[in-house]
Amino acid sequence: MDFTRRKLLSAGAATALPVSAIAAPASANGSAARAGIDATQLGVRPDSRSDQSAALQAAIDRAAQLRLPLMLAPGIYAAGNLRLPNGAQIVGTRGATTLKFSGGASLLTANGSDDITLSGLTLDGARQPLPERRGLVHLEAGRGLRIVDCSIVNAGGNGVTLVTMAGEVTGTAISDSAEAALFALDSRGLVIARNIVSGAGNNGILVWRSAGGHDGTLVVDNRVERIEARAGGSGQNGNAINVYRAGGVTVRGNQIRDCAFSAVRGNSSSDLKIADNTVAEMGEVAIYAEFAFEGAVIAANSIDGAAIGIAVTNFNEGGRLAVVQGNIVRNLTRPRPPGTDPTDGFGIGIAVEADTAVTGNVVENASTAAYVAGFGRYLRDVSMTGNVARRAPIGVAVSVAPGAGPALIANNVISGATIGAIVGMDGARAVTGDLAKDGAQRFAHLSISGNSTS
Repeated sequence: MDFTRRKLLSAGAATALPVSAIAAPASANGSAARAGIDATQLGVRPDSRSDQSAALQAAIDRAAQLRLPLMLAPGIYAAGNLRLPNGAQIVGTRGATTLKFSGGASLLTANGSDDITLSGLTLDGARQPLPERRGLVHLEAGRGLRIVDCSIVNAGGNGVTLVTMAGEVTGTAISDSAEAALFALDSRGLVIARNIVSGAGNNGILVWRSAGGHDGTLVVDNRVERIEARAGGSGQNGNAINVYRAGGVTVRGNQIRDCAFSAVRGNSSSDLKIADNTVAEMGEVAIYAEFAFEGAVIAANSIDGAAIGIAVTNFNEGGRLAVVQGNIVRNLTRPRPPGTDPTDGFGIGIAVEADTAVTGNVVENASTAAYVAGFGRYLRDVSMTGNVARRAPIGVAVSVAPGAGPALIANNVISGATIGAIVGMDGARAVTGDLAKDGAQRFAHLSISGNSTS
């Protein structure tokens, strides 16, 4: 065949992008960075009064086909129901590029797409209502996700919903979501790190599974504050971080403040690690491991202001096996949230029930009791050693109800207990004097020794 220069150029002209549509900026050291496609060269118009959905969709598809980032210039783009194919990368100028939701099920959506990247974008939901559990960004069944350095605001449902996704959400601010800021269901290796979550209507970060099993999501170094419980309930809403049925989740190093219910609530989630979090101004239990779980480590957290500091509970539902170590818990005087069970004890520092070691903690200023071991017959194999209790009516409240199992209470320092340093309980009722003074010989399941009281 006669491959002339004229034929080669004319054959390529039908598919080539304009030279000006591809930008390859140089990095600081002069090496070429990845090329990107300028969306304006594909008919996308910033600050246009017209909806840009069609033009944006065509540009997204074209850039993904070429495996190049789509570069959006500063400005506001009205759009909705944008579908993200495999390899879609949308890059804006941080704080200056806004996609504003114009209607539909979601602003950005994908199902089965891998290697999606959203970077430097402000995604504004315009407070338009979304379907139940729907996210302004709604992604399903993909791997290699990167949501980085974005701002997601005014979602009329969830800010982000991720279903069976793997990847990361990092350095992103999610504010004023009507429901949850971020809802992750059945994750396949997810990192949620260094984000700022503020002003969610019902929950901050949800890590759930459809059925109990290993999940392994990392929720680390986030800042979560101002979480309400607009939908009401007795704990399903109003939580900064809620882990449900998801095993092997780590919640570490988060700064959490001003939530209607809990800072970290683990429900039926085994092998849960909650460590090094700083918590203040919680309406109910600050850190919770509840219902059908096996294995929880709650360590080195700082809690200031809650109705209950730490609860490891629901042995009646199979909740068991925990370590509660090295936490500072104080000011357990918050009023009971509306709608909660009035029989639940409030003003408690740390309460546990089964197969749990409580060691090296400090509780100060609890209005009911610093420590609680068991409730009714739900007590088994609890060790409370080397803890400090200050300024609580009861230092350690331990169940002596029929059927209660073994407990060791030893070598604790208890100061300022006005009712008693160690008091036997039958449910919520005190039924003994101070067992630290009178001894506990009549309770064969108790071993009490070496405690210092003043």
